[in-house]
Amino acid sequence: MTDQHSLVVRVIWFFLVGWWLTLLAINVAWVLNVTIILLPLGIKIINRVPYLLTLKRRDTGFDPDGVPQTSLVLRAVYFVFVGWWASFIWANVAWALCVSVIGIPIGIWMFGKLPYVTSLYRLDA
Repeated sequence: MTDQHSLVVRVIWFFLVGWWLTLLAINVAWVLNVTIILLPLGIKIINRVPYLLTLKRRDTGFDPDGVPQTSLVLRAVYFVFVGWWASFIWANVAWALCVSVIGIPIGIWMFGKLPYVTSLYRLDA
């Protein structure tokens, strides 16, 4: 586990930078994803959204119980038919919850699940 920023720093970041930077990032990532050519960059941005919002670092990779990732082919098919549009809606709803202040816990949880909604990719448990 990597060292986290203090809660005070993370709260200040959220209110001064995180809320607007996250909105920009999720919408830029979505545009990159639909271009197909820039899809890898868009996916990288999506995977960084929780950090951009609150400076929360996450563990690298997924494999706490030896559960393998969904196959790349299945993830690609899912992305083409569902992930690209579902992630756009999911991310913008999560953002709206976060800026409503009362919805912050649900919005942060949703941002943590954004890579899975986009491409069935599990980053952490």
